Amino acid sequence: MIKVGNKTIGIDEPCFFIAEAGVNHNGDMKLAKKLIDEAKNAGADAVKFQTFKTELIVTESAKTADYARRKTGTESQKELLKKLELSKEDHIELQKYANKRGIMFFSTPHSDEWSVDLLNELKVPLFKIGSGDLDNLPFLKYVARAKKPMIISTGMATLDEIKEAVQTIRGELNEQIVVLHCTTSYPCDIKDSNLRMMNTIREECSVLVGYSDHTTDVITPSIAHALGAVVVEKHFTLDRNLPGPDHQASAEPSELKEAISLLRKTELLLGSPMKELTEAELKIREIARKSIVARTDIQKGQDITKDMLAIKRPGTGLRPKMLGSVVGKKATRAIKKDEMLQKTDFQ
Repeated sequence: MIKVGNKTIGIDEPCFFIAEAGVNHNGDMKLAKKLIDEAKNAGADAVKFQTFKTELIVTESAKTADYARRKTGTESQKELLKKLELSKEDHIELQKYANKRGIMFFSTPHSDEWSVDLLNELKVPLFKIGSGDLDNLPFLKYVARAKKPMIISTGMATLDEIKEAVQTIRGELNEQIVVLHCTTSYPCDIKDSNLRMMNTIREECSVLVGYSDHTTDVITPSIAHALGAVVVEKHFTLDRNLPGPDHQASAEPSELKEAISLLRKTELLLGSPMKELTEAELKIREIARKSIVARTDIQKGQDITKDMLAIKRPGTGLRPKMLGSVVGKKATRAIKKDEMLQKTDFQ
């Protein structure tokens, strides 16, 4: 189990749901706060943004990905990211607003120590590492040294790269790790989701696992949790038609709310590995189960034979499994047809 603020992440705990605002604020603080509002209204455990200083994470010549270029028309990755950057003051304001709304705030640091140091200064309760930094081992070491829980995404990674990342974090004496299976495509086709990969990661790396959901389906988080995800994150936006690279692959507020609602229903459906009778079952059991009854009138002192007995509802008398111990005994009283037998009725 891993403690994150007032939440606990673990196999027997409620699934920790992260509403991934990411860069869907478009650099607009009013939009960012509305995203916090919608994450809270949907029932998410936390809302997550992205923390970076553009000049520290991308070169002048870096091109945007095809999906981002199609949506934004921007060729330069640096130009695109600069518009989506949040300042230190922005982070402080958003964290205060999230605290006021009663939802956990944190962010993904990108590639550089500046972003990690800023989030440490803000005392965020955990770090989320994006798929793009999974093989950035010096960065993973730097983050791990903060000794905070780390949730790492594994899009575009081989199993060996995932193992190496986990070993790197553990090498800094940090065992608070959740590994999220992820398919890096925006949006992710459900045929590419491959949720069973979570089981492989759990077995091969001995870690808690989860899922970073890039599909547009509301049922995906529920299925992921049913397969063992203790953390699920899902990108969301106020409107998929807004300009920006990630809106089209994100859930809208009503979809986010439905996804979380289905997840919580799934938790109730999964229940516990222990077999315990419910209150409803205890009431119905007496009606639906059966007891040993007299098939005919039985006289006092008469030897009881099998053909004198029947098994009928309700189940408030002797259990049917006692039939063998009744046959061959003498009746200690007169028993009327259809009357239930009690332990004192024979010897």
